[in-house]
Amino acid sequence: MRAFFVTLLLVMAGVVAPAQPAAAAVPAFTDAYGREIVLRGFNVSGSTKLYENGLLPFRDTAGAAAAATAMRDLTGANAIRFLISWEGVQPARDRIDTAYLARAAAQMREFTDRGIRVLIDYHQDLWSAHLFDPDSWYTGDGAPKWVIDAGTYPDESCGICILWGQNMLTNGAVRAAAHDFWHNRYGVQDAYLAQARAALTYFRANVDHTMVLGVDPFNEPFDGGLDGASGATWEATLLMPFYQRFRAVMDETGWAARPLYAEPLVFWNTQFGEAGGFTTIPPLGPRYVFNSHYYDGGRMTLDPTAAGDGTYSAAMNRIRDRATALGATPFVSEFGNALSGTGSSGRTPWMVRAMYQGLDSRLSGASFWNSTTGSGPVLSATQWHWDVYSGRHSEAMNGNPDKIQTTGDAWNGEDHSVYANGALRLDRRVLDRLFPSAVAGSTIAFAYEDLARDGYAGAGRQQAWLTVPSRLPTIAGLVAGRQYGVLVWRGPSAPLGAPTELHLPGSFPSARTVVVSDLGTRSGLTASGPIAVAGETGATTARRLLLDGDGSVHVALVVNASDTASIPAATLTAARTELLGWVAGIRV
Repeated sequence: MRAFFVTLLLVMAGVVAPAQPAAAAVPAFTDAYGREIVLRGFNVSGSTKLYENGLLPFRDTAGAAAAATAMRDLTGANAIRFLISWEGVQPARDRIDTAYLARAAAQMREFTDRGIRVLIDYHQDLWSAHLFDPDSWYTGDGAPKWVIDAGTYPDESCGICILWGQNMLTNGAVRAAAHDFWHNRYGVQDAYLAQARAALTYFRANVDHTMVLGVDPFNEPFDGGLDGASGATWEATLLMPFYQRFRAVMDETGWAARPLYAEPLVFWNTQFGEAGGFTTIPPLGPRYVFNSHYYDGGRMTLDPTAAGDGTYSAAMNRIRDRATALGATPFVSEFGNALSGTGSSGRTPWMVRAMYQGLDSRLSGASFWNSTTGSGPVLSATQWHWDVYSGRHSEAMNGNPDKIQTTGDAWNGEDHSVYANGALRLDRRVLDRLFPSAVAGSTIAFAYEDLARDGYAGAGRQQAWLTVPSRLPTIAGLVAGRQYGVLVWRGPSAPLGAPTELHLPGSFPSARTVVVSDLGTRSGLTASGPIAVAGETGATTARRLLLDGDGSVHVALVVNASDTASIPAATLTAARTELLGWVAGIRV
């Protein structure tokens, strides 16, 4: 289930554990060198919801390998959220399917072997497919049949439902089954933790644990009934105790050094209503990650406007601020929009573009250069989603041979995959982005102008959002009509043994990438020096920019100048003077 559906209903009715945060700061993910890292990638994938795939993202390891290679080279992804199914792990109360775990581990290794970190995600939507009738309009995923057979649930019915997510609050069978889980009726929560213990023990022995980010124990938790309490009270009395029990299982199975990715009640951070958000619990601390999703429920339902510069600043900043209050690192493990089949899918390119902008900085593009101190931390995130079988499925919905699903995601009419038939479906400029994948020291500010058009296949309007003020005329002229990014960071007090790194999009050719920095200027990148280029670990063609600085404040302006043979040296010198003057005026 994804949270934008809830909005309509409300309208209608290796990585080490994060360090303890400083005051008013969002704690960062760090790597083995102690560098701040930003994680970007995709969910793999909604195919885990399908029986045709054996409840795994890929049908075989070859499919996983192809996906990992394409994802790394086409987008620079360095992280995935890997979906697994409770039903796949434990098809019967007394049986753990080790063959399923072996296939899952083999698929994960195709990513970890290519330098892509893995977040293990226990996925569910509408609790279970086994609650739904063969002729139902909807289906679910997650809990195995024996769990449903243990209870006594009414015949499923969503009532007058337009979107499948409405089942969470109007389908009596879905609600009752979820309610039973949170109250551990029939020992079902105990069984869940027992199978998690077996699965995590297996993965610890069969997957490179240094490349595993942690575990998301429960996708998009919904209450099934608040029993008269508030959402925040439900989180404190039922959801957090479950997370604490799962945390103990992680510790017992060798994952004590990895955080638990805790999602709040799914209704939190929706546009037309509020619930939950862990507002009544003590700080989570470094053994947890505040793991939120974000979908634009307004534009998915009633809001006809297009997204633009700064559209999602407030929503992403709420995630930053909630994580800060909780003393936990933030992570956005799902975001995106449909690519077809909805009233908003024609606006998806700029909706996704604006979501990435909100992840990059607290500020809109119009305000970044003048209010840089407020840029804040760069958020790590995995977009929903990357399905290598998109549009080529053959899924019998609820086991009904007369309802074979082939189009889109083959699940409840969704079509969210950004990848299909060996190619990206969205403009690559939206998805293959400059971002600071590792910062030696601490990030002060970052922003990126991707210049993505508002249509599909490179069509539509182009508009720059990250606008340079007229008081910086040389920089403004240098970046006009070009993709560019700017990073400001403070170097470490002592050398870390590794440089600052930014993923270079494929549209930035090494020979035509311009870097203006306090470290020097470059028009064309080479493999050595304080400003250099290297391949991404495990990639075939993807590259990274390396910046080697000391413990002072540094700045780098990175420009895609592929449209010109050269930039005059005098222009680079003047731009550097402006850039250093601008940085000197930032309060850090």
